[in-house]
Amino acid sequence: MTDCVQVSTATATRDEAVTLAGGAVQQRLAAGAQIAGPVVSVYWHLGEYGTGEEWQLLLKTTKERYVELETYLLEQHPWDNPEVCAVPVVEGADRYLDWIRESVSRA
Repeated sequence: MTDCVQVSTATATRDEAVTLAGGAVQQRLAAGAQIAGPVVSVYWHLGEYGTGEEWQLLLKTTKERYVELETYLLEQHPWDNPEVCAVPVVEGADRYLDWIRESVSRA
């Protein structure tokens, strides 16, 4: 297992996704982000079943920077209770993982 994680969230619009991703990368909380959409979501929300279109963000960072990225996403996200989940990057190309680490380094 590596020290890198992929963090996911979603927004209602492409512009919201680009804004969140841009701020995270500019602040070096994430090395990069991909935005895909629209995607169809099926969910329970406020006790009701629903479906809708969303834009998915996948952000790359390290475990060390995760808490700061989570805080940023929760503070900047337009939703009250957005998805913010991290999954470990179990394996990856050394050069790619080094790029993530260097990009989010505080130095």
